[in-house]
Amino acid sequence: MIINMSYWTRVFKNILYVLLILLGLYIALELSIFYMPFLIAFIISLMIEPAIKKIMKKTHLTRRTSSIIIFVLVSVIIIGGLAWLLITLFSESSSLLQSLNDYFDKLYTQFQNLINYFNFDNIHLSNEILEVIQNSTGDFLTTASDWLRNILNNLINFVTSIPSIAICIGITVIALYFICVDKIYILDQIEHHLPRLWVKKISIHLKELIQTLGGYLKAEATLILVSFVISLIGLYILQIVGFNIQYPLLMALFIGFVDALPILGSGTVMIPWAIICALNGDINLGIAIIVLLIIMSVVRQILEPKLVSKNIGVHPIFTLIAMYTGFKVIGIIGLLVGPIVLIIVKNIFSNLIDQGVFKTIFDKK
Repeated sequence: MIINMSYWTRVFKNILYVLLILLGLYIALELSIFYMPFLIAFIISLMIEPAIKKIMKKTHLTRRTSSIIIFVLVSVIIIGGLAWLLITLFSESSSLLQSLNDYFDKLYTQFQNLINYFNFDNIHLSNEILEVIQNSTGDFLTTASDWLRNILNNLINFVTSIPSIAICIGITVIALYFICVDKIYILDQIEHHLPRLWVKKISIHLKELIQTLGGYLKAEATLILVSFVISLIGLYILQIVGFNIQYPLLMALFIGFVDALPILGSGTVMIPWAIICALNGDINLGIAIIVLLIIMSVVRQILEPKLVSKNIGVHPIFTLIAMYTGFKVIGIIGLLVGPIVLIIVKNIFSNLIDQGVFKTIFDKK
């Protein structure tokens, strides 16, 4: 038997190439988490870069002066918004944590009333099956209560870790200043110290990533921010006019988080919330939540065609797999990170995917 060494050498090189890129991607993600303040500063700098260029064009000021003007405005907004956010989060999380058992007791009572409302004798369910259903519901609510309690405790611990937050915010603000003011110098230094071949390849991939992933994330962030702001304002208005809305900021954040997930949406939270309110006897609040959901959906449908296409070139089943994988690997935040990593991998291996991954690696040429 003759072994074609050239064929297996090519296969080995292709496999090694894929593994090295995946390893590099993993290291890049780990470094991104480790250097999160600098990553946040870089992302903010990309978002405010058009404003800096616009001021330079309109006023003919230098880049440094234009950058300082935008930097001061953005810093005031960020620091003021974070201060309000942290104070309100601590207040609402502490209050919800104290009332958590009461809420789940009410929810369990509502479920018991729902079981009693339906006549299960007509479908001939035995008492043993009904008991299993009730016990399973109780176990589910207990698990959900413990899960939510852990999230709230972690959130309170995060909010109360003021020194760590202050250091991260300080580093982010300082890094943002230098990136905005000395962007050209930083890019020149990076290009000067890297091999030309690396700079060329990185520039190509970075440009493609900014066009695909960057544009997608910017558009999605805008839509999520719009959903969060509308829900927050709407919930505060409902609270002011007398509806039983006790935790508007927490609910708005939760709605915004779910709305960020590619397959789900704000209706995943607001429709069950409205149904629970109606079953609890507060039909007016349930209707008000549905009206707020309709307003959010209409605004999103108006903005979405202008900001982002729904088709990002990834089938929903693969997006769902990425969300589940991210959740299993790094927890709840992985629901957001998974699809982002999927888009990055698809962009890096676009040629390989278009030609067929295993076909490209193992087919004889």
